[in-house]
Amino acid sequence: MADLASRLVIVGANHRSASLSLRDVLFVDDAAAPGVLAQLKAAGIAEAVVLSTCDRVEVWAAADDRSHAAGGVAESFAARAGLARGALSGPLTVLEGGEALRHAFLVTSSLDSLVVGEPHVAGQVKDAHRLGREAATCGPTLDAVLQAAFAAATRVRTDTAIGEGPVSIAAAAVQLARDLHGDLAKCRGLLVGAGDMGELVAESLLAAGLSWLSVTAPRASRAESLAQSLNAHVVAFEDLKEALVGADVVLAAVGSRNVTLSADMVTQALRQRRRKPIFLVDAAIPGDIEPAVNRVDGAFLYDLGDLERVALEGRATREQAARAARAIVEEDVAAFLRGRAERTAVPAIVALRSRFEAEREAVLAEAGGDAAEATRLLVNRLLHAPSEAMKGVAADGAEWAAMEKAIRALFRLE
Repeated sequence: MADLASRLVIVGANHRSASLSLRDVLFVDDAAAPGVLAQLKAAGIAEAVVLSTCDRVEVWAAADDRSHAAGGVAESFAARAGLARGALSGPLTVLEGGEALRHAFLVTSSLDSLVVGEPHVAGQVKDAHRLGREAATCGPTLDAVLQAAFAAATRVRTDTAIGEGPVSIAAAAVQLARDLHGDLAKCRGLLVGAGDMGELVAESLLAAGLSWLSVTAPRASRAESLAQSLNAHVVAFEDLKEALVGADVVLAAVGSRNVTLSADMVTQALRQRRRKPIFLVDAAIPGDIEPAVNRVDGAFLYDLGDLERVALEGRATREQAARAARAIVEEDVAAFLRGRAERTAVPAIVALRSRFEAEREAVLAEAGGDAAEATRLLVNRLLHAPSEAMKGVAADGAEWAAMEKAIRALFRLE
């Protein structure tokens, strides 16, 4: 069987390679995931999971023929977008082997997110894992990769401060909202877009007592899915101007590279609110809110950089934590590959032990004495050093095939 890492392939569109509009078209919610996985399985891709977030829509797959798997995933994406397969050659990224393995670890550890360290992504990967298992498309290769990625993510969270930045940013937003409006139980909130950082701030506001939250997004299905998870209300995106009038706290998290909230829209909303102030958080990268909103009386606009400064965490601290987290990921990727390589030595070691055990039993039968304990210890001692040496050579890979052949021939293990 092909080496585990060499079977891995990841195909998808992310926040660097594709526009939000394309990612919205490709987005796969939990209800649609079983159908997508069934289509991939019918196309000959036996192992696959679908990871669909605000940052990315990716299929993580395992196959002996990675080219065939990548082509099948690309065709599935094209069909979902109603496009010819060639039209997605630019926006889709394809990662294979060790590069794909490293990507899986980085994504799960929230080191490939728009906001490094945001806490939702590990749960999103776990959801993808669960859906793959339920659809019987998460086989031994993907299961091993995902379990190792979850372990790496746990180490990153435990051993670094990478997760503190986003949480501090959300806490700063809550405090500023309270400073402006007082009791949040008397306030209404509006979340525009489905970005993870917007969701995190919305969760913090609700936990702090925000009485009402509405959600809207360019794609209605994204707004409905997010509103369900937040126990919030859905507003049609075309009704955004009207919704703005009733909002005391506005969170923008679309990330479309276009202005979603203009200074004119905010000005008109404030007029209808009789100048009752609005607290606005631009949680998108790039920003959703026109910077000129800062000059509108009654509008209090903060972007993620502003909130980070308020939280007194500083970008340098987050970058230092990110470097430490990436070092952990590199260590865990190397350990995973080394461990998988060492496993290739196990069948030969088992065969060698079986042969020695057979010899021990034969000697005891011939001798007719009770030397069982002595011979058992002897066999263990004889096999310990060679077993460790064999594992070490197996991790190299290049020399193992020749050594295994020699050992099997030397001890007649076939």
